[in-house]
Amino acid sequence: MSDVQNAPAAATGPVRRSRDVPMLVERARAGDPRAVARLITLVESGDEVLPQVAAALAPYAGQAQVVGLTGSPGVGKSTTTNELVRALRARGHRVGVLAIDPSSPFTGGAILGDRVRMQDHATDPGVYIRSMSSRGHLGGLSAATPQAVRVLEGAGCDVVLVETVGVGQAEVEVASLADTTLVLLAPGMGDAIQAVKAGILEIADVFVVNKADRDGADATVRDIQGMIALGERGPGEWRPQVVRSIAARAEGIDDIAAAIDKHRDWLERHGELRRRRETRAAAEIEAIALGVLRARIGSLRDGTQLPTLAAKVAEGAIDPYAAADELLAQLGS
Repeated sequence: MSDVQNAPAAATGPVRRSRDVPMLVERARAGDPRAVARLITLVESGDEVLPQVAAALAPYAGQAQVVGLTGSPGVGKSTTTNELVRALRARGHRVGVLAIDPSSPFTGGAILGDRVRMQDHATDPGVYIRSMSSRGHLGGLSAATPQAVRVLEGAGCDVVLVETVGVGQAEVEVASLADTTLVLLAPGMGDAIQAVKAGILEIADVFVVNKADRDGADATVRDIQGMIALGERGPGEWRPQVVRSIAARAEGIDDIAAAIDKHRDWLERHGELRRRRETRAAAEIEAIALGVLRARIGSLRDGTQLPTLAAKVAEGAIDPYAAADELLAQLGS
């Protein structure tokens, strides 16, 4: 189901630029990669039919296991993702991959090169791989990622792997999207103090120490285990797993898959899976509502309300909180 494989010639014409949402969803459900690609394009572009797309995909929500992979640049996220796809396909799962690439702050362009590392699966009809530009969105993801996940769920993917851009310690958005979050590290990319800093290391359900054949791998594992031991956990709470791998040689991939399975079992037994998905849905609703509000505020810039309030605040006739209240009242009218 990769978007670079060949689809039936008859499907090419009507799908490529179609905005017929029922037809696109029907074809995506049937495994047509061009229909999946078209739906994600509509999502990314914020097309006016996006609410129709969301409505058509709603019945299929929550049917895929969503696994996030994050970590600093160079730790081997794409290679690990590639090998995880292979392991999941061996189990008979249909797999979707969303690889988020950074976009230029100057031109807005992106190379979208993560997919190049996953060419092993380019002709596999059970795999769909899509590179997405972050388009300046912070947090390691693209703003369109949650809806793109819904498209892949609707297309019948059993597992969706979301690979973030190379992130820093405060970019933790993937944890709010994924059922299970893998944080990848590699030896030699920081001292022991890095292991106890707040931020990205606090979101891991599974730690993967990749490139474990390098010097310092044992120390990295000890540092992470020490950090986990310092955390306060109640009875029955999840204790993050620590797994070693050498993804470039496909070593340790089964251990990663086993750790994901173990976490999935825990999520289901403790009701955490439903809680996480409800939290994810709440974040989506909030993001959509805020987007509508921003658009309405932007439309006010062309009128007189916002400039008038700004002038009053600048001259001290009114405080910014009172001005914001007036603006919100105007938006609600």
